[in-house]
Amino acid sequence: MSLLARTDIDAGGFFVNFNQDCSSLAVGSKNGYSLFSLNSVDSNLDQIYTSLAEDICLVERLFSSSLVAVVSLNAPRKLKVCHFKKGTEICNYSYSNTILAVKLNRSRLVVCLEESLYIHNIRDMKVVHTIRDTPPNKTGLCALASDSDHCYLAYPGSATVGEVQIFDAVNLHAKIMIPAHDSPLAAIAFSQIGTEIATASEKGTVIRVFSVSDGSKLFEFRRGVKRCVSIASLAFSTCSKYLCCSSNTETVHVFKLERVSPETNDEQGAGEAWYGKISKAFTNYLPLPTQVTDVFSQGRAFAAALLPVPGLRHSCVITTIQKALRMLVASQDGYLYVYQIPTEGGECQLIKKHDLRNIELPPNPPRTESVPIGVPTVVPSGGSSYAATVRGTAGSSAGSGGGGVAGSAEDDQHDQQKQ
Repeated sequence: MSLLARTDIDAGGFFVNFNQDCSSLAVGSKNGYSLFSLNSVDSNLDQIYTSLAEDICLVERLFSSSLVAVVSLNAPRKLKVCHFKKGTEICNYSYSNTILAVKLNRSRLVVCLEESLYIHNIRDMKVVHTIRDTPPNKTGLCALASDSDHCYLAYPGSATVGEVQIFDAVNLHAKIMIPAHDSPLAAIAFSQIGTEIATASEKGTVIRVFSVSDGSKLFEFRRGVKRCVSIASLAFSTCSKYLCCSSNTETVHVFKLERVSPETNDEQGAGEAWYGKISKAFTNYLPLPTQVTDVFSQGRAFAAALLPVPGLRHSCVITTIQKALRMLVASQDGYLYVYQIPTEGGECQLIKKHDLRNIELPPNPPRTESVPIGVPTVVPSGGSSYAATVRGTAGSSAGSGGGGVAGSAEDDQHDQQKQ
């Protein structure tokens, strides 16, 4: 769910990234990074934390915990794991090449380089497995399922065609390879529980959803007919009933993940006049007659949002906030748009626009206490252990080994109570 290349940060743009359960937003820039709560975005955007570190190009928060993984332009090969509430750096690791992406869940932390992936045990940050000699992956495209029970890692299996390689990040073995597209992959995303994966290729016209267990195709959606479209992000809704897709165009598409009978499609056809406002009809682009059946099986967008500024890249998610379904779209120019998704489909209504550029700095921002490079150690100055922080038991004695990672329970419960 991350967005923005290093060249964009250098040019004054913003890195924007939603956390695993869409409860917070991380924003990185040349001046530092900030974390925002998304519990009340209809009215206001609450700033949780701001760091004055320079040239931040990657920020990943572990759910609603105090743990963040940070990479800067000044040290693009170094990953820092910090406890932002204490203002401390827990550990840092250096790699052989530039870090292109970092993914987290409650069991694993994955670092993606151009031709390798490092899988860490998030409890102690030890490297448990390295996937070497992957196909060249210059954009750092990868996805990690947020559910620890289905802890799968997905990455491109080829640089020339759209193969998705899925790896079991807990049992440390390859699970399945899915031939998703004829063209190279542009975007991939897991559903919330990690049982489904959505894919899009560099052509950007068709989005497919596959079963992770056997690789079978579950859904196929047509985004549009415009050529040279660059897909920026794919995201399942937190309820796993919808899928949203953003690109470098002014339209964000919402697809509904349900099987629809041909009769239902005919009934809905009369109510799709709104779609002409957003995208030209694709009937003139039907392929040869032998492929017509496949085209008719492709689903159209259930809803769509028109963005005020075309040509930018955006990151989008769909989540439920205060019992209302919302689509959140964060842009590389530093804005967050909040849309209402109509229950019957159609054009999404913009209900709020937040400016992420004017970051409020704390009066006395805490300084980061550095820990030497190497094996992660206990937080300095009497802090609790790294594992305890991950489990959400900071301040109490760490539990005995053998149990699964429970996640940042205290912070998660606090955020849920606010919803």
